[in-house]
Formats: sequence, C-alpha cells, structure tokens
Amino acid sequence: MHEHRQLYIDGAWVDPAGSGTIEVTGASTEEVMGRIPEGTPADVDRAVAAARAAFDGWAATPPAERAAFVQAISEGIGARRDELAELIAGEVGMPIKLAGIIQAGLPQAVSAGYPGVVEAFDWEEEVGNSLVVREPVGVVGAITPWNYPLHQIVAKVAAALCAGCTVVLKPSEVAPLNAFVLAQIVHDAGLPPGVFNLVTGTGPVVGEAIAAHPDVDMVSFTGSTRAGRRVQEVAAQTVKRVALELGGKSANILLPSLDDAALEKAARAAVASAYLNSGQTCSALTRLLVPADRHDTVVDLVRNEVESTYTLGDPLTGAGRLGPLISDVQRQRVRDYIRRGEEEGATLVTGGAEAPDDLPTGYYVRPTVFANVRNDMTIAREEIFGPVLSILPYDTVDDAVRIANDSDYGLSGGVWGADAEEALAVARRLRTGQVEVNGGRYNPLAPFGGYKQSGIGREYGRQGLEEFLETKAIQR
Repeated sequence: MHEHRQLYIDGAWVDPAGSGTIEVTGASTEEVMGRIPEGTPADVDRAVAAARAAFDGWAATPPAERAAFVQAISEGIGARRDELAELIAGEVGMPIKLAGIIQAGLPQAVSAGYPGVVEAFDWEEEVGNSLVVREPVGVVGAITPWNYPLHQIVAKVAAALCAGCTVVLKPSEVAPLNAFVLAQIVHDAGLPPGVFNLVTGTGPVVGEAIAAHPDVDMVSFTGSTRAGRRVQEVAAQTVKRVALELGGKSANILLPSLDDAALEKAARAAVASAYLNSGQTCSALTRLLVPADRHDTVVDLVRNEVESTYTLGDPLTGAGRLGPLISDVQRQRVRDYIRRGEEEGATLVTGGAEAPDDLPTGYYVRPTVFANVRNDMTIAREEIFGPVLSILPYDTVDDAVRIANDSDYGLSGGVWGADAEEALAVARRLRTGQVEVNGGRYNPLAPFGGYKQSGIGREYGRQGLEEFLETKAIQR
C-alpha cells in the first residue's frame, strides 16, 4: 500500500488543508493500492503563492544552472527506473517490461535531452535596432493525464523549469503515485523551495482552481478534448496562456504501391500502433486506411496478427502483450463503443465487448478489430481510448487523404508506401501535428502537438521550451 498523507509545497512535505483522501485502484487487481490527499483550493493558493515567491530568483538563475537541475532530475528518474516501472504498471496496466522502456525510460530520456536544447537555444537576438529577448512566462500550472503519467509530467515540468518558470503540478488522481516519487527526486536534486510544487486532487476542484488562479500565468494541460475545453474556458477569465494536448483519431494510410511483403509488415506495425498501452494513447493510429481491392487481404493479416500475438495478461508478471485498461469506467466506455460499432454495421473481425473468460479480475477488454468501417461511423470519429482498430477501405490516394483529414482531430498519422518520397508527399498533405512515414521511430526532441481539436501548442525539444517563454523587444 502506497500511503501519501502530505503535499509537496515550497520545498517541503506539508499537511493538506482538508482531511479528504482519494483511493488509487490497481488496474489488474481492482484493489486499492494507494491513497493520496484530496487537495482543495486552499492548497492551490498556498502552492501558487510559493511558486510566485520563488519565480524571480529562479528566472534570474542562468539557463545552464537550471538545465543542470533538470539533468539531476533525469538521473534521479534513471536511478529509480525499476521502482517507477512497477508502480506505473500497477496504476495504469501497461506490461512491466514495456513500462520500464516507455513509462520510466521515456521521461528519463526527455528530461536528459533538455540541457542540450537549452545550450543551443538563442535567448537573445538583434533585429534591426531592437534587442529581442526570451523570458519565462511565470508561474505554470501543469495538469497531466493518467495514460503516460510520469512522461506527461516530465514533458511539461522539464521544459518549464529550463525556461525559468516555477510550477504547480496536479497529476491525474487516477494514476498519481508516480508523481510523489518525482517530487522526492526533485527535492533530492536540491531545487530551491517553491520552484516545484505538487498538489493532488480532482480536476473539477484542484484543476479548476489552478486554471482560474489569477497568479498562474500559464496552464499546460494534457487530457481529453472535453476537459481541455473546460480548462480553456476557465483560464480565459484571466487571459492566461494555455497549452493543450488533447485527443486524437489518427489515420494510418497503406498506399497501393506496397507489395505483399511490405503490406504484411505495415499491417503488423498498424496493430502495434493502435494497441500501444492497450489503446490508451492519444496519438494511437486507430483508423487503418487500405486500398479497397486489398481490404480483405489486410483484414486477414490484421486478424492473424491480433489473434496470434496480442494476448491479455497480468502486467506485473509480463504474462500478456496487453494489460488492462485504467478503470472500470474506461472499460465500460470502450465496450459501449464496440457495441456501437456493431450496431452501426461495421464488421466485427475479432474481439468484441464480452469479458475475457480467463481474466475475471482486472479491467480487461478484448483486442478488437472492425472491418468495412465508414468514416461517418462513431468508431471512426470519436476517440475510444482502448484496443479497438477500425479498417476503412478507400478508392484512390486522394480519397485516402480526404478520409484521413475528415476528422475533428489532427494529432498524429501514418503513411506506408513502397517509395519513401511518395509516402512523404502524402504525409505533407495530412492535417495533423505528427506523421510517421514507414514506421519512423519516435523522436523525443521533435515537437509534439495537434491541429484542430487535438490541441494548441507543442511539447518536447526547442518548440516545447518556447511554449514557456515570453518575447520582449527592446528598442535602442
């Protein structure tokens, strides 16, 4: 049992203003694995006051020194990598081996990359008779999700700290335990008091208090589009900067030029892209667009890959390729979408809404594939956030691009083609913030963010640093 009774404010562990607690339930056990304080607006006030008091000194700290603190945090994450992987595997349900690589390894890599970004960054430039300087935006409220909890925290906190901002963090109350480990790592790294603060609680209470606070200069939020709209609405009352990384319904296009071997490779990769973290990934490529005359071939390839490889099992033992979903609420939501897909006429290829027979405990959903999906169907338009892949036929490449872009979202995408230049040309036509060409690997220094209702702003690398900076022109 991971019991946390205090919040981290102004460089110390302190008692919360209220007495409420929130239980954290393990995704595979359905049992309580931890408790955290249920923070209040009074706790937010205290944390924001600490961050405000610390801001001037931290902003005046040379960028290289700020980056050195972030490097120390990265090393601290690395030292506790196994602990963090096991903790997040329990909270979220990602298989332990993958959790070590992604849930713990990726935040370590992202934070380790920022000192280099800081060193190469142009903090000042001459423009005619003006000196243009980049300065930290101020106090940042970071509100983060549960699917990649530590990774999303670090993506915001590392960039904000390097920029010279101070931070008040509210992690998801569904997977918050890893944030307490990070707070201890931050403390051990020796950051000045008030530079980093942790307040746990619910979105409607703590999240809204942060977004509404007049002394918070910027809110960086990752989560659902619905919640993002609310954050933007509340933050608008004080005209503060808002960065939003929201939902997605990303398309993966297999071009007609693929030969049989390449098509098989692309189909395998498509399943992996859709099912990462049991589909609980905002950038998951959940719409697979295939030439109409090869639709049935791809369906067979995908079915074979799913049924032979994507087994369900306990994430802590590594018994399966896929773990459970985060909660019963999410499990029911995904099952409802699967039923909706069948009702609207999509062909259920494998999986389904029924509970798996051999896993009576845990929030498991069968890995599911639909074929003959139209882009006006609910399963093709709404973010499901579960292991559900929709296969959509298209007639021409222009038709594929049109279908891919016919979405309220624009977060990610994929293109597979025999000719790299052809695939790149199609990638350029997609209205989305990120595109993988022929399975191009993830780059933690490249900007990440969305078009349309997938969000505002970018994370990671130079662009991620710039999100937390103001621009000042000094005329001379």
